Amino acid sequence: MLTRALWLTALLSSSVSFASAHDVQTDQLRIVHPFATPTPPGVVNGAAYLDITARTEPVTLVGAQSPVSDSVELHDMQMDGDMMTMRHVSAIEIAKDETLTMRPGGGYHLMLMGLHQPLVEGERFPITLEFAQQDDIEIEVWVQDAQQGSTDADHHHQH
Repeated sequence: MLTRALWLTALLSSSVSFASAHDVQTDQLRIVHPFATPTPPGVVNGAAYLDITARTEPVTLVGAQSPVSDSVELHDMQMDGDMMTMRHVSAIEIAKDETLTMRPGGGYHLMLMGLHQPLVEGERFPITLEFAQQDDIEIEVWVQDAQQGSTDADHHHQH
């Protein structure tokens, strides 16, 4: 029975690369310190952040999904005059040898739409990243306050 379970696990994981480490690397890319910020009770949307480095060729992030929310959207937040505006984008392209850095306060991020429950500091949850040129990658997201998550992510780049 155990060998059948291992076979099923191998079969299921063949379409999705899974890594619970906070620094995920494939031949094409590196994903560093995925984190989400805590949400107060009653707030229905949240945000997650990560860094993606395209190592050997350009990479295009085209979507994401997570069991903690109804959907995950790619968003870009920019200043428009004196107002911060957020818009949904269909894809995020990362050039070869470039790093896309997602941080609270502006720029690209993953919007968790329709949270099933609040994101609580110290908890972790999976997000599956969908790419145009390669297999999906499942990552583990840590829920941290914005300052701590950003600091921890920046420290990963020093290794």
